[in-house]
Amino acid sequence: MNGLELVRRRRSVRTFDGNPLRPEDTEKILRFAESIETPYAIPVSWKLLNAKENGLSSPVIVSTDAYVAGKLRRQPHAEEAFGFAFEKLVLYAESLGLGTTWIAGTMDRAAFEKAMELQADEVMPCVSPLGYPAKKMSLREAMMRKGVRADSRKDFSELFFDRSFDRPLQEDVPCGDALEMVRWAPSAVNRQPWRVVIDGTQAHFYEKKNKGFADAGWDLQKVDMGIAMCHFAFGMRDRVRLAIADPGLPRPADTDYIATLIAE
Repeated sequence: MNGLELVRRRRSVRTFDGNPLRPEDTEKILRFAESIETPYAIPVSWKLLNAKENGLSSPVIVSTDAYVAGKLRRQPHAEEAFGFAFEKLVLYAESLGLGTTWIAGTMDRAAFEKAMELQADEVMPCVSPLGYPAKKMSLREAMMRKGVRADSRKDFSELFFDRSFDRPLQEDVPCGDALEMVRWAPSAVNRQPWRVVIDGTQAHFYEKKNKGFADAGWDLQKVDMGIAMCHFAFGMRDRVRLAIADPGLPRPADTDYIATLIAE
């Protein structure tokens, strides 16, 4: 299965079959997590948590006690680095047949932060359950997916641009599959805040800001931007390098430059 097929196949899973993680899958997840690197060179600390042992809960998760969580130091670009790293783990879990979903608000955050031994200078933007998907999702899960239109995405021409924001990009470009993987990336309530301007070998990533996503001490949509960059790098077979160098393009209101990935 190639990267685009994997990304298109994956969906957020909130209803599990109740079976505990097999030891071999637990070992694989932990080993892979510890191997993850990001373009920002900001390390993430990982833990697999048991809900019963740690008093954890999320009202939207059914029939699994396993969660994976990560934390990192508060610093510039921490959100993007976290999104990049966590999505790498999410996609790896999908390749193993494990279900995941990004959780930022619908959980007992205090309990998770205690279980992660979160320090004052650290941040834990999101967690995810881990388990084997149930054959049928719960009614609550089905309604949640319908509410955010989880199976739909913005048009290619609304997200990607050719050298400037006033020129929509055609889909038949050399990096088209990588951008299609970006288009199908998950995001908080499916807002899809990424906008990408392609200029030769450079992909300039911008955040289209929406209200209410930077109220918890970090910008959740910057986590989404890290997810988008992870998908682009995956689609380019990791043959990209990061640059933080705003090209100074005129841009729409409430749109901020984040980073550039340069094909190598």
